[in-house]
Amino acid sequence: LCVDLTKYLENQTFRFDYAFDETSTNEMVYRFTARPLVETIFERGMATCFAYGQTGSGKTHTMGGDFTGKNQDCSKGVYALAARDVFLMLKKQNYRKLELQVYATFFEIYSGKVFDLLNRKSKLRVLEDGKQQVQVVGLSEREVKCTEDVLKLIEAGNSCRTSGQTSANAHSSRSHAVFQIILRKKGKMHGKFSLIDLAGNERGADTSSADRQTRLEGAEINKSLLALKECIRALGRNKPHTPFRASKLTQVLRDSFIGENSRTCMIATISPGMSSCENTLNTLRYANRVKEFGISPSDIPFQQGGGSRSDLSPTYLEYDDFPPSPTRVKELTVDQNGSGDGRANILVPSQLDALEAQWGLGSSPQRDDLKLLCEQNEEEVSPQLFTFHEAVSQMVEMEEQVVEDHRAIFQESIRWLADEKVLLEMTEEVDYDVDAYSTQLESILDQKIEILAELRDKVKAFRSALQEEEHASKQINPKRPRAI
Repeated sequence: LCVDLTKYLENQTFRFDYAFDETSTNEMVYRFTARPLVETIFERGMATCFAYGQTGSGKTHTMGGDFTGKNQDCSKGVYALAARDVFLMLKKQNYRKLELQVYATFFEIYSGKVFDLLNRKSKLRVLEDGKQQVQVVGLSEREVKCTEDVLKLIEAGNSCRTSGQTSANAHSSRSHAVFQIILRKKGKMHGKFSLIDLAGNERGADTSSADRQTRLEGAEINKSLLALKECIRALGRNKPHTPFRASKLTQVLRDSFIGENSRTCMIATISPGMSSCENTLNTLRYANRVKEFGISPSDIPFQQGGGSRSDLSPTYLEYDDFPPSPTRVKELTVDQNGSGDGRANILVPSQLDALEAQWGLGSSPQRDDLKLLCEQNEEEVSPQLFTFHEAVSQMVEMEEQVVEDHRAIFQESIRWLADEKVLLEMTEEVDYDVDAYSTQLESILDQKIEILAELRDKVKAFRSALQEEEHASKQINPKRPRAI
């Protein structure tokens, strides 16, 4: 039995722009969060609104709509409410003459991979073009004429979104869902509104889970939420470099954060239960740090009709940045062999370096941004956790290469079969050219041996990376209260 004899409680104060209780409707929340951003996309801007919090605190309810049992009324979520106002704005005289067309996309980011929720959950690639613009290759973009069209897309996308069990929650959203409303003028992008339902933030313990898939999911969610926070803070402080490439989430949202006419809003959802106290504090701390980003709320046009802020809410609070939380001492996991010398039991860097050299990975923009991300959050990311993230990133890179090479060899094998069929048909002739047959067959076999041997070596190295990831996961201190 352990009794806490502390004579005082630790109190923390947070101040945000608005606070909503359990009686607030989605319409009210939308009015003071995402609605002011709608006009931004008509003024050639980029708007972003994302919901952050633990599973069960109301993120999907707020963004997607009210639930009645397992059924969701998509017409009452922020997605649909934003779409409704977009179509209302299109009818205004000053925007009607622009002849804008409205399109929508819906995709999810799951375990570091992007899937199209409007195209049978097909896997997509995220690449940078020559102008350093991020492109989600193959993402389906549907034209919508009215709010009802948008509701159909939302229902179709939500029906195939990934969810699953974590060590912290039995019904956790395991993916970030990104719904985008895009305005186009003669095919060219005019503005974009990204509405994001983030994965549950109670995933911290999953980085030490015994199941690899759960570990990888937790690691990617952990990293992407940390990267999102750091990108917003870096932009608000006008830093020369922002670590967009540290995660797929920030990579695909890159154009939503850059530029003078970009607006971002965060909805933090918390649960009032005592059992959720730690997750609630994590959410409030995260929101408070994101709040350090940049512009004053008075710069955002809050009412299309030109009304003042006081007309909308008497409880409005100006931004008030708090001093950073006291730096915590970095925790190191003591070697479990009982040596007691206090040294951290960390994956030896040379093991990762050897894999880098074998694959020719070396330094890459993605890994450089990951390193920068962890360096900027040394008090929040232990050395073991950084090593684990590095091992996961390296493993994911290897996985992509192995799968890509395997697919290429499969396509090449079809050509080999056709060539071999021609050779076998040649042998059925009475006086076929034996020299030509043997020469061509040897050439095909040499190609096969060379390519398959190279793939085999990569698969062996990939399996080594899997072992390194598992080893790194066991070094993470399970007692760390949070990763961000």
